[in-house]
Amino acid sequence: MFRSSAAFAAALCCAVVAREARPASETAPESVRGALQAAWQQHPNYRAVQAQLAAAQARLEAAGKPLYNPEVELTRSGEGVDRTSSAGLALALDIGGKRRARENAAAALLTLSEAEARRSRRDFARRWFDAWIDWSAAERRVTTGEQRVALMTRFADLAVKQFEADDISGLDRDVAALARDEAGAAQSVLVAERAEAEARLRALGSEPQRVADLPLPDDAPAPLPLGEESLQQLSEWQIADSARIAAEREIAVAERNRVPDPTLSLSGGRIRYGENGVKDDVFGVSISIPLFVRNNHRAEVAAARADADASAAEAERVRLELGAERRKAVDSYAATLVAWQSWKSSRGTEVARRAQLLERSWREGELSTSDYLLQVKQTLDTALAGAELEARLWRNYADYLVAGNRFERWVGLESIR
Repeated sequence: MFRSSAAFAAALCCAVVAREARPASETAPESVRGALQAAWQQHPNYRAVQAQLAAAQARLEAAGKPLYNPEVELTRSGEGVDRTSSAGLALALDIGGKRRARENAAAALLTLSEAEARRSRRDFARRWFDAWIDWSAAERRVTTGEQRVALMTRFADLAVKQFEADDISGLDRDVAALARDEAGAAQSVLVAERAEAEARLRALGSEPQRVADLPLPDDAPAPLPLGEESLQQLSEWQIADSARIAAEREIAVAERNRVPDPTLSLSGGRIRYGENGVKDDVFGVSISIPLFVRNNHRAEVAAARADADASAAEAERVRLELGAERRKAVDSYAATLVAWQSWKSSRGTEVARRAQLLERSWREGELSTSDYLLQVKQTLDTALAGAELEARLWRNYADYLVAGNRFERWVGLESIR
């Protein structure tokens, strides 16, 4: 029994600390970057983003085309014995700069679409990273839980034998059995959590088995203050600012639409008089100008100005929220980093050392079976908590990178469109 518990403690210690040591750097490990890039480029969101960008580019191209096409008119008329045949060409002229205003508005919308595409890509990478971290932590917790179930089962079996030998009371035997049952119930929760994490990872285009051995840096860097310029580089801010600019340019479009565009017409033909077939050539030039009397389109301009004011207010709201979220990300990561470093440096997390001390105390009769069982469970719970704390550390680190507009560069998606 003592040899089994010592071997278990050593194995558990190795499971906790024997991971590939990698110093924190400006980028994530290459294997992690490759897995994430592959998941992004194979996911339907990637195709959707590309299609949206293509649509915005096509709208810009369409806005740069001339507004009006020429019209051809062919007429043939008769009055008595006279016959008239003519052909005409008419073209509306953009004298108010409508085409330029619409092209500028479309260019702003393209910039907005590009910012939205960057946010979609970053959000996917963020969800994938979280899902991978959660699954890795869940996998380690399940492994530790399996060892806990095995150990509690051995303790329960030993308690039965000790009770039959009158070495312990029936209460101690029952406590050991309850601990075994509790470990089994807790293990079912851990397995369910792992299944949920697997589902999230598969929904993002990665199979858990293919990312099981991806390394993660063991040392997270200390957080640094984030400057104001980093806030303006965030996708959320660029989306809000691009929407504000696009709304302002729609004002120019509405104002240009209030300028009536004249239509210039040129026509030419021939008239044949009477039965003798005398013919004359005829030419004509005309200009028509619409009169905006019944509708002067002022309401459209007022609506565009109101939309621009709303977009400006929305941009200000986004700026305030981003500032608050950035402060939260820095503080949360700093607090979690301190907790993680404290956890690693604490002697209470040295599973093998604690297991050996408890084993010696039990062998020498200094601990009862119930006390030994309780402290072993506490040691295992500490290992489980360490896996969750490490996962939270890297989730908060990702939030910190996002707040500083460095997450995409860290995971290698910055150059992928």
